[in-house]
Amino acid sequence: MNHPIRIGTRDSELALWQANTVKNKLESQGYTCRLVAVKSTGDLILDQPLYELGITGIFTKTLDVAMLKGEIDIAVHSMKDVPTVLPKGMVQAAVLKRGNPRDILVHKGLNFLNEEGIVATGSLRRKAQWLHRYPLHEIADLRGNVNTRLQKLKDQPWNAAIFAAAGLERIDLLPDNHTTLQWMIPAPAQGAMVVMTLENNSHCIEALRPLNDATTELCTAIERGFLRTLEGGCTAPIGALATVVEDTVHFSGILLSLDGQKVLDIHKQIPKDHCSGFGLACAEELIQRGGKELMGEIKSELKK
Repeated sequence: MNHPIRIGTRDSELALWQANTVKNKLESQGYTCRLVAVKSTGDLILDQPLYELGITGIFTKTLDVAMLKGEIDIAVHSMKDVPTVLPKGMVQAAVLKRGNPRDILVHKGLNFLNEEGIVATGSLRRKAQWLHRYPLHEIADLRGNVNTRLQKLKDQPWNAAIFAAAGLERIDLLPDNHTTLQWMIPAPAQGAMVVMTLENNSHCIEALRPLNDATTELCTAIERGFLRTLEGGCTAPIGALATVVEDTVHFSGILLSLDGQKVLDIHKQIPKDHCSGFGLACAEELIQRGGKELMGEIKSELKK
């Protein structure tokens, strides 16, 4: 079946778990595969918050370059890390069935919730939603892979840290001392894995087709359409979650100021067969309700 399919991945434990999941699925179909691990800029620069680096797709760009140079055939990503506008010549070949999309709080006890405390996260979205609910708390920046972040929480005098549930569940690192943040709207496509390849690579496109989960593909497309319409290339506190219940798509989206004090949210549902452009329409409703002005404020603050 031609040469082995070279699977590009970051070299963290979670990224390797995701790449091996795709490798095993392809090998079960009779394909030969091998992993090619690389470090991304996002993994190498750990002393700055992600939003300060000002790079779209900081965790995916290294693999994009490797693919365009012909060093790998496919790349496996956490879909929430993938820019909503794909590099020229690259396509989304498969979206795997989604894991847990929720955020969780790993904590050292919950007594601090109603008083002052320190919660760690490197995400503008998590920070803004947390401060909206707990304005007395301080937010500490938290970077690094999942293992590193868990160790930092143990070592630092923080009360808690926020993680994506799927990441900890996939590599069996979910601590007992955690609680699911059902009220927090996750990042668009959180919990989903995507496999990218070049649009002219018919061999890989055909090989990956059976790995695609139609429901996850639909929901993440809605969420990413919402994100793309709102952000305009700017990092911002934006959350989105679409789910399918029977034949109905349920959607929740949110845009917040950096300090969490201003909130625009939307909760809608639509028949599954009529959801083309649904994410875009929900974003445009928020824009009409003040989202354009709020995005302008966010961009100005991030430039300071």
